[in-house]
Amino acid sequence: MQLELKVNDRSAIVKEIRRKGSLVTISVDNKIYEVDIDKVSGEEYSIICNGKSHNIEVIPTDDPKVYRVNTFHHNFDVSVNDAEARYMQKRKKKDGDGTTDTIKSPMPGKVVKVLVQKGDHVEKGQTLVILSAMKMESEYKAGCDGVISKVAVKEGDTVDGNQLLIVIGKDVKKK
Repeated sequence: MQLELKVNDRSAIVKEIRRKGSLVTISVDNKIYEVDIDKVSGEEYSIICNGKSHNIEVIPTDDPKVYRVNTFHHNFDVSVNDAEARYMQKRKKKDGDGTTDTIKSPMPGKVVKVLVQKGDHVEKGQTLVILSAMKMESEYKAGCDGVISKVAVKEGDTVDGNQLLIVIGKDVKKK
């Protein structure tokens, strides 16, 4: 598993290489670390790395991709920039003609559920399709109000990364 984590202004690529019980081998920006991670209670963890012991508290925030991390001396927010988060960022930055919105698969996966069909009126934020990838299910939502002009997949389909799933035509009649 690979994640991009952002702490303050620093981003790092973190990969889990191997896990045996509490002993974990990870790569942080291609530097290998052997760590012993134990969950002490609730949101508290004990981490031993390079012979040093660290106690941390990892607290979820209102944003499911951001955690507040407290150590003995420091407090900071950690953002998880996984495939779903990168997809949502890309959609927000998308430039277009303003008349359509496309939903594409951010990574290979399987279509679990298609909740709309061609001609359906949808509202911004409405869940349109659910994909399963890497043992997680993700909901993909409408980025605008409109009418479904194309559904390119059906339940059970296997999809590639960046594959078109759904096209929404903006409802020009709606005021």
